[in-house]
Amino acid sequence: MKFEFLADRPEALEIISQWYYEQWGRWNPKHSVLSISNRLRQSMNTDKVPLILLAVDQGDVIGVVELKYREMDIYPEKEHWLGGLFVEPKHRGAAVGERLIQQLIALSTELGINKLYLQTERLDGGVYARLGWRPLEQIDNKGTKVLVMERDVGALQSQEIRP
Repeated sequence: MKFEFLADRPEALEIISQWYYEQWGRWNPKHSVLSISNRLRQSMNTDKVPLILLAVDQGDVIGVVELKYREMDIYPEKEHWLGGLFVEPKHRGAAVGERLIQQLIALSTELGINKLYLQTERLDGGVYARLGWRPLEQIDNKGTKVLVMERDVGALQSQEIRP
């Protein structure tokens, strides 16, 4: 498995938009595959936030994670967020999600980011808790209970992670 930026593989935009729509968007009448795709186009960067990192295996995109800027309006002071973590169902259970998270943390460090936040519907923190994320608070976000978590990343040793 290797990692690539969406900016370097724009043909993956269609499948990622479809994944996001099926996972999170189809219950909201304001969302469509096209609206999600239009939002994701703003993240086609390689050296600044926002950006999207892909997990690629044998030429196929099998997972995705985003580095976002101010994801939740209720936290204007919390700047950098990990979000949109998705692994294609047939590749789950093989640590693809964990590796995407770790890669995004390393990339964040390289970009000079000191702290990351996220929200998860797993109220026990799931994989994030196992990887050292700390819970901040549980909130209702647009009708869904989520756990907001944080992780210090600036002190981590940066490694060469450029896809």
